[in-house]
Amino acid sequence: MTDLDDEELQMAIMMSMQISSSEPKRSNPVETVAGEVVSESPEANYWRFQSEKMAAAAEKRMMAGSESSSNVVKKEKEEVEELEDGRIVSMELSIKEVNELFVVVFGYEVSKGILEQWCNQGIRFSSDPETSIGLVQHESGPCGVLATIQAFVLKYIIFFLDELKDSVSMPQNWDPSTKFKSQTVPSNNFSSLTEDVKMSALVRSMGEMLFMCGSNERAVIATLSILGNGSQHSEVISKNEGITEALEGLSIESALDLQKVLRVETYTSRASLSKRLEATMPLFQSRMGALLFLTSALLSRGLDLIQTDRDDPSLPLVTAPFGHASQAVSNVFDGRMDLGGGMFLKGVSNNVEVGFLTLLESLNYCKVGQYLKCPKWPIWVVGSESHYTVLFSLDINVQNESELEERESQIRKAFDAQDQSGGGGFTSVDGLHQVLRETNIKLPQEKLEYLSSTGYVVWSEFWQIILDLDKSLGGLKDSSGLMGKRVFDLYHFNGIAKSDLSGSQVNSGVGSPLQRPRLTKLRVSVPPRWTPEEFMADVTISSASSGAKSSGKDPEVSKPEPSQHAPLVDCIRTRWPRAICSWSGDAPSIV
Repeated sequence: MTDLDDEELQMAIMMSMQISSSEPKRSNPVETVAGEVVSESPEANYWRFQSEKMAAAAEKRMMAGSESSSNVVKKEKEEVEELEDGRIVSMELSIKEVNELFVVVFGYEVSKGILEQWCNQGIRFSSDPETSIGLVQHESGPCGVLATIQAFVLKYIIFFLDELKDSVSMPQNWDPSTKFKSQTVPSNNFSSLTEDVKMSALVRSMGEMLFMCGSNERAVIATLSILGNGSQHSEVISKNEGITEALEGLSIESALDLQKVLRVETYTSRASLSKRLEATMPLFQSRMGALLFLTSALLSRGLDLIQTDRDDPSLPLVTAPFGHASQAVSNVFDGRMDLGGGMFLKGVSNNVEVGFLTLLESLNYCKVGQYLKCPKWPIWVVGSESHYTVLFSLDINVQNESELEERESQIRKAFDAQDQSGGGGFTSVDGLHQVLRETNIKLPQEKLEYLSSTGYVVWSEFWQIILDLDKSLGGLKDSSGLMGKRVFDLYHFNGIAKSDLSGSQVNSGVGSPLQRPRLTKLRVSVPPRWTPEEFMADVTISSASSGAKSSGKDPEVSKPEPSQHAPLVDCIRTRWPRAICSWSGDAPSIV
């Protein structure tokens, strides 16, 4: 009997004893009718099934081993390879470790359909030229993994394109651990990117993410032992057809199935990690790619720390009934929230590379903090009720505040400091005078008396007066009507392959509608007035008047393009509250 068989049998016996000893303490006790079990807790049922399955498998191998014990070769569980620039640890996980991993991801009960979703999604770029920078999603469920990788890929493609090209053209002189220097003039000619450049962006994105999960000290790559070992493993991985053949018939229906094929490699060197990711990329492009990368990220972080990060570690990361990915850190506010009695909710603790916006904030279900709304790079994962997509800009300055926004932030900060209502939006008359002194605002006497007449000052009334107050007095009134107006472009990518009714195949009358992801360009205008309605009225009047005076044309022709609406616009307005958006063609979809 091998050490692995012995371990499986001992694990099965231990699990059976744990189940037996815990039965009187179940929250959902077993009930019997005519001697038959009619209900049992999901946890006990899961572990009972796993222990019986492992015991049967171990016993079967023991019987076979006793007949030909001389042919049994002890299997090494761990192989260590020392490299010049870092240490690699290559090993198989124990049954206990894989069980823990499986429960963290899928819980104690998971449907076959959800497992199939996660075992049939590779990390591949779209073959459609118009969406070729995007990772295509064919199965529902792994969108959270793909959207996050997509956000980092866009960071490299948009802001580090020259370095990517250099790494492709001079691979022998390229150090994958070198930190990139950003460019400020990105291009939107996405279809011109070569496969090598996109693959370089993908490798560097995945490597950065894994090292971030490992606190920038280590990273784990999850691979499959069925691909062989050593040179045979590398040879199979480098060939797509070899991987497809090796994966044929592979089915993951339990933790035991996963334990039989999972192999992990730990890296302490970014250069070694990048080289290994590049070599194993065909495996991540295979149907097991999304699950293997999720496993890599979780093991890089460490399962104990993953559970510590979460407010409710009893819930699985992949949720039923649709198999959607959830967030390890479920709260999106800044820092942590004190609930009293020594209880806290954990949020986002520091600045991030890419951000997050959610439709749920527009519905008042949550509040996204400034760390996620204002990331280092203008790229956001966008969450809806059931899907994750990506919003991004080609201009790093899109997050800079305008003159109006900076002044508004300054005045609002001073007002909030005097707000005695706990965030209700009003202050005392004495508080108002303090705000005026700190912000150097000189209110006319009649305006001051009007605001002070009730004994307290409401923010909305105060702010309206500031908007109508001349700049020389510390206000924001601008005769041109353009101060604070911002116009910029955003792009939205949805990786789900859907029928595109405007696709070239349909237009040419050939074949069925084209199945491809969606990339939509949005024109965003952030008005200078307090409400979009005021802005639209002012622009219509001013543009019509100037147009009529200068050209003698009908003022109607100078009206701005009407705004358009979709759920994505509600997400954008959580970042730019007065944004007006427009686009060509079908509305962008976040589902």
